[in-house]
Amino acid sequence: MDDRVRVELSGGVAEVCMVRAEKHNGLDRRMFEALIDAGRRLADDRSLRAVVLHGEGPSFCAGLDFASFMREGSDFESMLRREEGSPANFAQQAAWVWHELPVPVVAALHGHVYGGGLQLALAADLRYVTPDASLSVREIQWGLIPDMTGTQTLRHLVRLDVAKELTFTGRKVSGHEAVALGLATRVEADPLAAARYTAREIATRSPDAIRAAKRLLEVTRVTTTEEGLSLEEAVQRTVLGKPNQLEAVMAGMQKRAPLFRDPE
Repeated sequence: MDDRVRVELSGGVAEVCMVRAEKHNGLDRRMFEALIDAGRRLADDRSLRAVVLHGEGPSFCAGLDFASFMREGSDFESMLRREEGSPANFAQQAAWVWHELPVPVVAALHGHVYGGGLQLALAADLRYVTPDASLSVREIQWGLIPDMTGTQTLRHLVRLDVAKELTFTGRKVSGHEAVALGLATRVEADPLAAARYTAREIATRSPDAIRAAKRLLEVTRVTTTEEGLSLEEAVQRTVLGKPNQLEAVMAGMQKRAPLFRDPE
């Protein structure tokens, strides 16, 4: 799938780059397949520490390539087919696979971030964006609703009335407004460089603690306070006193770089 998504792994950090630049990384069938395949392969890599997700060319991702689907006569029903045991159908998996990845995913956004492209970005843990990027919940333009997990991720990032306005109107927002609304983490002149820096920083931390923290923060979004606190304790018990946690302490005391083991 190198003609759609390129994956490079170094020092525990995977760079996942959409490489359909001439189409603003528009989502055709092969792009969906490539994103899902890349995410699933990385999920099985115990040496993985963080992921940088970005797009080659003028845009991060301009959304669904309708022309390609119409030209190829793609079966839209197959896009909505759900695998047994998964909460997401095929189309949703292209974004959800990054949400489910056990390590942090940092998205670098520029150019057009529309429709499915925005939903892909919202599935990441962090989003760095250029000031002049253009973000839009674009589906309403085609008489559709967000259907690549956007309804699940958007509502946890922005106020409900903001989510409704963006969904009902499809209006475009800049990088600065995206940060103000909660769609993006922060504005960066070079979001890819910033994403790489953050990913490398994460890679220096205990992989047990990083994976546990991501899991805990995601799950506790929809729990009661009592359930959340109980889970916090349970997750802490899985890392407390374990080799990687002790190595973090010793490395700090000895003022050296830690040598962590891959998670089991």
